[in-house]
Amino acid sequence: MSDDLPPAEPDAPPTDRENVDRADAAADDRETDDLVDLDRIAADLDGVEAALQRLDSGTYWTDEVTGQPIADSVLDTDPVARRNPDPA
Repeated sequence: MSDDLPPAEPDAPPTDRENVDRADAAADDRETDDLVDLDRIAADLDGVEAALQRLDSGTYWTDEVTGQPIADSVLDTDPVARRNPDPA
């Protein structure tokens, strides 16, 4: 808020400037959320690209660390899985 405006009354409706400030803050929040979503989408695409490379090389169904087969149920749940889940 600008220093040259008088303070609003406690129960007074928001001024136009306060509404603009709130809208700007909401837009900033949406932009930040969009950046986070873009990072998640980029990570998802990286996983898909790696899965496609493994499919091309014939290693899609194989755990990258142990060399053991990855169960179909695991790949059904997470098609970009690179490892078997750790046993609990």
